[in-house]
Amino acid sequence: MRKIDPAELAVRPFQLLDKEWALLVAGHNRPNPMTVSWGGLGTLWNRPVVTVYVRPTRHTWGLLNAHPEFTLNVLPAASRPALELCGSRSGRDLDKWVAAGLTAQPSEVVAVPRVAGARLAFECRALATLDVDPSRFLDPSIEKLYAAKDYHRVFLGEVLAVWTEE
Repeated sequence: MRKIDPAELAVRPFQLLDKEWALLVAGHNRPNPMTVSWGGLGTLWNRPVVTVYVRPTRHTWGLLNAHPEFTLNVLPAASRPALELCGSRSGRDLDKWVAAGLTAQPSEVVAVPRVAGARLAFECRALATLDVDPSRFLDPSIEKLYAAKDYHRVFLGEVLAVWTEE
């Protein structure tokens, strides 16, 4: 993989997370990979940012709040079974690295590892968090996505490094 300037990155943003999914890795002492399909890429406060959404019921939520750094890793299509496992099991009960056959790779800028074999990886430091407030929903159908009332926390991460195979 080669490191690139975030401004050089060319991706299909609506395909990337919604269809391909990614692994969000959080946690300093015992990093945990969690599959995400909601998020975004853009610019905020004149900085390149990655936005990820994590429910408070997820193990990763506590890890991100304790240590506000993360990596976001886009894996090749052949890794779909690993993504499915990491999106359906909790890191509280299982070492998902071992169970999914994943290998941690040291990051260059943050203490949280990247995923070896990723075709695209972002190293990020959270700049801010926002809690989703259901009283602000303008489309009532959104509430149906929260049967358990476990509204997401939004983590706005400054992109400190981007790694790509392309």
